[in-house]
Amino acid sequence: MSLFDYSISQLHSKLNNKEISVTDLVNESYTRINAVEDKVKAFVTLDEERARQAAKEMDEALGTDNANGLLFGMPIGVKDNIVTKGLRTTCSSKMLANLDPIYDATVVQKLQGAQAITIGKLNMDEFAMGSSNENSGFFPTRNPWNLDYVPGGSSGGSAASVAAGEVLFSLGSDTGGSIRQPAAYCGVVGMKPTYGRVSRYGLVAFASSLDQIGPITRNVEDNAYLLQAIAGVDKMDATSAHVDVAKYVESLTGDVKGLKIGVPKEYLGDGVGEEARQSVLEALKVLEGMGATWEEVTLPHSKYALATYYLLSSSEASSNLSRFDGIRYGVRTDNAENLVDIYKNTRSEGFGDEVKRRIMLGTFALSSGYYDAYYKKAQKVRTLIKQDFENVFEKYDVIIGPTTPTTSFKLGEKTSDPMTMYANDILTIPVNLAGVPAISLPCGFGANGMPLGLQIIGKHFDESTIYRVAHAFEQATDHHKKKPTL
Repeated sequence: MSLFDYSISQLHSKLNNKEISVTDLVNESYTRINAVEDKVKAFVTLDEERARQAAKEMDEALGTDNANGLLFGMPIGVKDNIVTKGLRTTCSSKMLANLDPIYDATVVQKLQGAQAITIGKLNMDEFAMGSSNENSGFFPTRNPWNLDYVPGGSSGGSAASVAAGEVLFSLGSDTGGSIRQPAAYCGVVGMKPTYGRVSRYGLVAFASSLDQIGPITRNVEDNAYLLQAIAGVDKMDATSAHVDVAKYVESLTGDVKGLKIGVPKEYLGDGVGEEARQSVLEALKVLEGMGATWEEVTLPHSKYALATYYLLSSSEASSNLSRFDGIRYGVRTDNAENLVDIYKNTRSEGFGDEVKRRIMLGTFALSSGYYDAYYKKAQKVRTLIKQDFENVFEKYDVIIGPTTPTTSFKLGEKTSDPMTMYANDILTIPVNLAGVPAISLPCGFGANGMPLGLQIIGKHFDESTIYRVAHAFEQATDHHKKKPTL
């Protein structure tokens, strides 16, 4: 049995009782990485020397008041678009292949304050643009449940590393489903917090009005602990919200009696596979048996979410990525005779095809003559999508549906068809457009043996209710206890 099969609270107890050491936990991580990383390829960069030194220092503090935090000594992986001082941060792009940041992201500072130990930086779709991790500028990550399948994206490395037992938990980022979709594909728990709940300072921006950092873990309880550690207002991020952070773990009561659930007909309709649909209906039966009730509802504008998202996110990406020009930081082309050549060739050589595709789409949508027809109209539709959620939440406590239309797909299966690839996020994108929180947790398996995810969506800043429902369902089932064999 791996040490990472225990929960954070169990490991904390073992540390306090000196049954294990922090060095044991770090050894567990790197031993597992050495055993399976050549197959999974979840990490871009490891930080072994500093991690082992930190573990040694923490072992000396065991038994003192300095070792009280629940995350004390816990190994974590960090998505490679979250900057880490002195630890290379590439966004899985050749454009930033040589970037060693001079500061830590706020979430990293908070984890250091909680005395968690960073094991390394995790692979992703380049600049968080993708749904399969095949858009990494270095190599694709593979799904631990079946190495022929994708782990999802863009936080594919974050989800795969947890599913493979390489780290206890990880941080990802979610712009249109990039935490929840890979969590579903890899059979782990992934939370996209309310926009503004977690500071984005130090997160390399893809789409600033949509991006949000969140935790990926083996179980719901650990997820609640990790979100509690990283949430809160930050003076370095003007979009972080002045809203008190609840003690999420206190909401894990197992009681959902009287809870009202809305199930959007659009989330169980055309385009959603029968396996995903049935897994959600079975989950609803479980919750019904515990005293919750559910009714069919409608989110009528969700059918426009995909087009709205790709117009808005690509427009913001076009603006955000203009800073990568070969002048200020990152790589610079060797093939240039003048300033214009530096700009053009650096961006041509440094960005991958998907990033270029979205930059061009966004630049077009923002250009003179097309701004009103595309970008402005998409913003109006975004407001309608947000209002749909608000209307449902007037009557219901949470919204439940599948995280993805199907289980994971094989590597290379959809790389030649960007539109089909984009459709994998059709059930997660509306959440980001509305800015509401949502979690994905395991709820079954497809005929191909790959995991299916249940998505629970809540009201703004009501992560507590989401955790309460997710934990109650998790404790009533055993889907989360199953692990891939590598």
